[in-house]
Amino acid sequence: MTVQAICDPDQLQKESIRTRGTPRLKYGFLSKTLFYFMDIVYGKRRTLSKFKVLEVIARVPYQAWESVAYVAMTHTYKHPGFARRIFEFVRESRVQQDNEQWHLFILEEMVQKKGIRENFFLHRILPQIIAFFYYHTSWILYVIKPSLSYTLNAHFEDHAEHEYMEFVEENPEFQSEKFESEFKDDYGNLQNLADLFRRIGLDERSHKQESLSRIINARFA
Repeated sequence: MTVQAICDPDQLQKESIRTRGTPRLKYGFLSKTLFYFMDIVYGKRRTLSKFKVLEVIARVPYQAWESVAYVAMTHTYKHPGFARRIFEFVRESRVQQDNEQWHLFILEEMVQKKGIRENFFLHRILPQIIAFFYYHTSWILYVIKPSLSYTLNAHFEDHAEHEYMEFVEENPEFQSEKFESEFKDDYGNLQNLADLFRRIGLDERSHKQESLSRIINARFA
């Protein structure tokens, strides 16, 4: 069974244990700086609002790669085989970007339903500013050397994977809180919030593994 296909509660719990038993990757300077900044501004405590900010940022590397790939495709029309490989890369990035978007939709809806009050600047304006700089950082690193951008994303996704799994462990009440959402049919028919956040954590693991595989394969290096 692939990571993407796992929705069974028992299997999700096993995968959560696996994540928590696996050491985090050795993060680089850029990753550490971002995570430190997030903890300073939003606090070290894991909250729905903080995860929502993470998901705003999580989409942008895929957007940056897609942008660079489209530029590359305009110069490869004389080499259809290579152009096709780039197109497949764009399609894969789009799938991952869309997956991160579902996470954001669900978290935004949850924040609204729970009546969580958020600071307009900290939770609306600042995340867009961070995403803007993260996008250009990912874009520049990709242009310099694709593996640098993939590594940054792998670190980000590894961090997100562990954070979601720890979030579930810190909130045992999630196990009895039913998952109801406008986006349930689109994302997955999960029983409760514990399963939801474990499922999201697995998505992040899948994205991390994809970035790590691209580093190994050096597909566009």
